[in-house]
Amino acid sequence: MTALLGLSRVIDSINERVGKIAAWAIVAAVLVSAINAIIRRIFGVSSNAWLELQWYLFGAVFMLCAAWTLKANEHIRIDIVSSRLSKRARDGIDIFGHLFFLFPFVALLLWLCTPFFLNSYRSGEVSSNAGGLLIWPAKGLILLGFISMFFQWMSELIKRVAIMRGELVDEHDSAGHHSAEAEAERLIQEIGTVNTPGKGGTPPGDGVS
Repeated sequence: MTALLGLSRVIDSINERVGKIAAWAIVAAVLVSAINAIIRRIFGVSSNAWLELQWYLFGAVFMLCAAWTLKANEHIRIDIVSSRLSKRARDGIDIFGHLFFLFPFVALLLWLCTPFFLNSYRSGEVSSNAGGLLIWPAKGLILLGFISMFFQWMSELIKRVAIMRGELVDEHDSAGHHSAEAEAERLIQEIGTVNTPGKGGTPPGDGVS
């Protein structure tokens, strides 16, 4: 298990680094969009290449940051049921989900995306729009995104098994996986503390009427 946890740490490190670099593509996309708008407004000209570059940059952020998002446990969860279960039950649900939902999805997309990219690359596919960009780099980003997601799936499965074996501390087990109900309960407790005399709250009669 020690070797597998070491592999998991390497995968986490690579995907986090790639995600942080790819996130800068948002800034690049904003700059491209602003420059394109200024040129179109001042000179009355535009280019399909500029527009397609924006799409590529946003696509790069979505695909290359997905694995990092999974690693950080920031994908949207609706924990109406699981937040009420025991820690071991939640871990079991996570393992089941990784094996029977995430893995088949990622495996299918890898199987479909590989020829999708290779055919585009071999043919030197170019956008059908006048002055458009090459298509195969964008399709390559899709394939690369699912490759990184596959390795992150492997890392998450390793960590979840290690957590259930008591060999790793779950750093994301906070408030039932960030459930909305837990957050609402926390806010209610804070409001109660603020309005309770002797606990740093406002004494009765001293508030604004």
